[in-house]
Amino acid sequence: MPRYVVLLRGVNVGKGNRVPMAEFKQLLEELDHTHVKTLLNSGNAVFTSGARSVPKLATAIAEHLETRFGVTTPVMVKSAAEVATIISDNPMPPPDDHHSRFLVAFGPTEAAVRALEPLVALARPPERLIVTKHAAYLYCPDGILQSKVGEAMLGKAGKGVTTRNWATVLKIHALLPLA
Repeated sequence: MPRYVVLLRGVNVGKGNRVPMAEFKQLLEELDHTHVKTLLNSGNAVFTSGARSVPKLATAIAEHLETRFGVTTPVMVKSAAEVATIISDNPMPPPDDHHSRFLVAFGPTEAAVRALEPLVALARPPERLIVTKHAAYLYCPDGILQSKVGEAMLGKAGKGVTTRNWATVLKIHALLPLA
């Protein structure tokens, strides 16, 4: 059966949108997903499912999050193959000591990712934003908090996507194979 990643936007940041990861894992299991593992406290999980429709998976998870936790948030679901492609197609892998300064933006569709293209003009060297059909990649060597692109992506301009730093992306990928 296929393996999937689910990424929630903006949960467990500040006081709002609280989704306890143990309960999130339980929710996914109640939806008949197996081999569920969560990572960190920021809405990351991997699971196995017989479902084949990524949009239907995302919709079902979003509906159950709202019912159980009262949280309405974008839910991104990616297949293991999509995550592998996002990693292998990275056009500018960061140095090992800069994984926290490198964001990957995941969207539910190519159009959602492409909507970030206007932000490319905000990047000031040595910062770079590259938007592809699978993901957008933002490298902020001076730090995410100093980046106008990072600020825009984490705000309204990025409302249709969710971001994870490169270290987290690699940890999620490492959870995908079944032991």
